[in-house]
Amino acid sequence: MDAPYLVIAAEIRRRVADGELRPGDRVPSTREITREWGVALATATKALAALRREGVVEALPRIGTVVAAGVPVRRREPELSRGRIVEVAVELADAEGLAALSMRGIAARLGVATMAPYRHVAGKDELVLLMIDHALGTVPLPDTAPPDWRTGLEVAARAQWAVCRRHPWLAHALSLTRPQLLPNAVAHSERMLRSLDGLGLAPAVAFQVYVTVFNHVRGTAVNLEWEREAESASGLTDEQWMDTQSTALRAVLATGRFPAFARTVAGGVDLELDELFDFGLQRLLDGIGGHLAEQRGDGGAVDLPGPA
Repeated sequence: MDAPYLVIAAEIRRRVADGELRPGDRVPSTREITREWGVALATATKALAALRREGVVEALPRIGTVVAAGVPVRRREPELSRGRIVEVAVELADAEGLAALSMRGIAARLGVATMAPYRHVAGKDELVLLMIDHALGTVPLPDTAPPDWRTGLEVAARAQWAVCRRHPWLAHALSLTRPQLLPNAVAHSERMLRSLDGLGLAPAVAFQVYVTVFNHVRGTAVNLEWEREAESASGLTDEQWMDTQSTALRAVLATGRFPAFARTVAGGVDLELDELFDFGLQRLLDGIGGHLAEQRGDGGAVDLPGPA
């Protein structure tokens, strides 16, 4: 059995040969390799080093490791369609963030003329809308409504969190104040609002409940791309970055001005976005349960259907 770094190098070499990666395209970075193949950074580094020795890739200052010029590829006639353009755009945004998205870059990845994508998509603004709808459409929602309002909201919120996890750019692309009226986006809204059917709520109250839960998902998820960009720029994970802040932390604590903060960090608190999302969602649903009970005139006693 080949060593892991040889397996990785062979797969990247295949992508180049098949034209999935073309001369000048960035190849997966060491950190992207560790995430995709589940290997250590040292293994990822060896894989790229092997490809450099073969002349398949080259390192360019301030750009990264790219497919070397003149590497032969199998010429294939590109199949261009709106769906294919959207798929490639999502792949690009997943790998490099929404800021890296451009019609020119999409054309280069597809191996077509710069203006060719415009025959299918009017421009970047329309492309982003199509990407949002595509991403949200990959999350299955139950055909039937869950048995109670709380389960219904939680299932929908977790589905939205899952798709934001897979596409870190999505939370930044979604707008709260100017919502994009896309079929799959409205499907998520419909699922949350249907969870509140039969509770006797005024439409405005039901709408506020739905938007509040959605905003918790989006507000937490915007940190996903920020963290990825910070890790890419610094080469440090969030845990490694925090380790570099130990001197500054000690200096702040030494002032004695922040005793509550000192007691908290002394407990070894870790900030995990998944845990933060889950904690916030449960507390939010608790509060909504109390509010819904008040709306029904139950004196604050939460007797609405809830988790078993």
